[in-house]
Amino acid sequence: MKKTFFFLLFSVFLIAQKTEIIDLSKSIKDSKNSIRNFTVIDQRPDKAIGSVIFHKDQVNIVFEKDAVTDIQEWFYKDNKVRGNNDFVLLLESLNITEEKKEKYTIGKLEVRASTFIKKSDGYHFVYRKDTVAEVSSIKTPYLAQSLAKKVTIVLTDLIKNSYNKRAWDYNISESELPNYTTILKDKLDILKTGELKDGVYKDYYSFFTHNPEPDFVIQTNNKEIVTKAVKGEEKVPIRNFYAFVYNGVAYKVIPVGYVEIFRDEMGLFIEVKKEELFPENSSNYFFIGGGVVGLVASVVGNVAVAAIDASVAKKRRGMAGTDVSLDPFTGHYILPENFGKSK
Repeated sequence: MKKTFFFLLFSVFLIAQKTEIIDLSKSIKDSKNSIRNFTVIDQRPDKAIGSVIFHKDQVNIVFEKDAVTDIQEWFYKDNKVRGNNDFVLLLESLNITEEKKEKYTIGKLEVRASTFIKKSDGYHFVYRKDTVAEVSSIKTPYLAQSLAKKVTIVLTDLIKNSYNKRAWDYNISESELPNYTTILKDKLDILKTGELKDGVYKDYYSFFTHNPEPDFVIQTNNKEIVTKAVKGEEKVPIRNFYAFVYNGVAYKVIPVGYVEIFRDEMGLFIEVKKEELFPENSSNYFFIGGGVVGLVASVVGNVAVAAIDASVAKKRRGMAGTDVSLDPFTGHYILPENFGKSK
């Protein structure tokens, strides 16, 4: 009788558990046909991804076989022609959790994965995704399906963006891969140098490696606002660069102008308001002749900003900025939790 009862409980447990398979069917075709070998290293200590509840059933989000097999087969299915590069995807974390609210549920996805080119001297970093995404049951009751799709979207974006990124010059060994962030950050000159090189930096890699574009001279307007960089007859608006250093001070170009870059023991950061990184109406900000121009131009704190009218500029002055870090591995902003929300 006890055996029968245990069997029934076990059967109910199995029935109550369902799975949602991550469908890796989006195209990751490498149009350059540059890759010879595609290798996935899954360094997650726990290979389980996570689960959510749907109609009282636990739904586990899983790969069809496993992360290494599925992602590698996905690549080779889309890329029949081989190139010369040995491509490596390092899966660092992949977690799905859910948070129950009073009347709804939030499904949360956390993904961190990086790509490398393997050469004779070791592994050269290319790109990474370090992403948190949320799905609310208010918008869709199918949390497991939505979260599984987001896994595919994140991995697709990582792989396809990596095709067009340059591999870093710095190399690390395979044994150093688990600690690559610390090792590579220690090699970045911009985080260590005592004197910054004046000039313009076309992208985040040139900025963090401290290599300005050669022979460009920064120019300002009659209000001492930096507007362009000039090289002979070539004139490039300052908005076309990632960052610049002027009179020994570093600045990050943002949608409404530029903001000073600061450095501490954790890395580089800017002090900025949400409205300056993500303007609600981008038509309020525009560039003329390479400079930041609006109906009212002003300098708010350390930000050269153009606003549509005086009331907007006044509102910005009355709002405290927030420290936003710059990711040396992507150049993206690392936004603090509740960024831009009123306390």
